[in-house]
Amino acid sequence: MPEAAVTIQELEVAAEDLDVKKAAQIYREHGCLVVRGLMKPYIDAVNADIEASAATAISLLGEARQVPEGWVTPDGTLFLPAPAHFSRDKQIMVLAVNYYNSAAFFQSACDARCLDIVEAILGPDIELFINGQCLYKEPVGGHPKHLHQDSAYFEHRYDGPVAILNYAVDTNLINGALYVVPGSHKLGQLTHVDTFSHLGLDEEQWPWERATPIVGEAGDSIFFHVRTIHGSKENHSGRPRPAFINRYRRADDYVTIGGSSVANRAEAEKHAAKASKENQKGLMVRGYRKYADQ
Repeated sequence: MPEAAVTIQELEVAAEDLDVKKAAQIYREHGCLVVRGLMKPYIDAVNADIEASAATAISLLGEARQVPEGWVTPDGTLFLPAPAHFSRDKQIMVLAVNYYNSAAFFQSACDARCLDIVEAILGPDIELFINGQCLYKEPVGGHPKHLHQDSAYFEHRYDGPVAILNYAVDTNLINGALYVVPGSHKLGQLTHVDTFSHLGLDEEQWPWERATPIVGEAGDSIFFHVRTIHGSKENHSGRPRPAFINRYRRADDYVTIGGSSVANRAEAEKHAAKASKENQKGLMVRGYRKYADQ
């Protein structure tokens, strides 16, 4: 079982006088780490790109196509059904802003202090996993994300990715703070079920009361292990609550099982032994990819 109650103070460090060794130790022990103010230098520019992308996605809703996960607009934004009292019948879940269309987003992923921590966790040779992700909770009910492990979506051969969720706006219990279960990365891979927001843990076994909410300011960063249980509730404020995520993994690591539902994950499990690093290379942000690793 996860460890006894852990205070937020035990999980956090300040970016201003960063102790990298201490930060990495917190991450290894608890499976999560909060670095206050780490992304502040990028917030204004990233937010401008996020809001421009949201406006574009909404303008393209008439061209959205239905997929198993919801609806996708031509720019790549994923929408889910909106609450009954919302002005539209669909709300943004994953916004199509990433390293390909936002220089500020990519620059945040290459932040030296951030990479110092990641290197202390993963080692010297680090690549980006996925091209940046923005979870965008629209106001007046913006979608919940049930408690889950990211490894349910992308299980890896080795350590798996270190994810860093960055608050783009001040975030609290009203507009959708991230909840984490410290120590849950030690439980191994857990069985997930299908939920409104794709794969998640059984709510009877994993109610919100078992998780710790992390309230923070724009620019605060939450590092978490690929098997750390986490999630976020609805946005009940009157404004959007965007958060952007950078993920990193060892240069030799790769996905063995991927999925977004119980059915397609089960199908992927049948082919796990055939998975390889081929066609899974990410951009190197620190160190060097040796020929043998390719």
